Amino acid sequence: MEIPIERIRISQTAKEQLIKLKRITKIEQWNILCRWAFCCSLAEPGILSPTPIPAYSNVEMTWNVFGGEIADILLMALKQRCYQDKLDTDKETLKQQFRLHLHRGIGYLAGNADLQNIENLVTLITKD
Repeated sequence: MEIPIERIRISQTAKEQLIKLKRITKIEQWNILCRWAFCCSLAEPGILSPTPIPAYSNVEMTWNVFGGEIADILLMALKQRCYQDKLDTDKETLKQQFRLHLHRGIGYLAGNADLQNIENLVTLITKD
């Protein structure tokens, strides 16, 4: 499957939120936390506003590192979400939507007051 997103960089704010999540959950890898966050955002209803997100932190990974063994599944989920939101699935739209969903998901997890440990993360993700 063609990868529309080669490199992923997150904002400084998202980096700080990920550091908080690492401390709470004890999950050390950025990519795993980012996968959880991305999936959380995909599950949330509502179309995202195309707001610019600065990529000025030093947290960077390739798509394959981000997605690991499920990279193709995550890309299909992103395309499905774009289709559901009546958006194109061209390379630029996929890149933009991915960034928006990733950052919304990181903010969602980091801002959740119930998230105190990895057990809470699993409960949060698997509810309903």
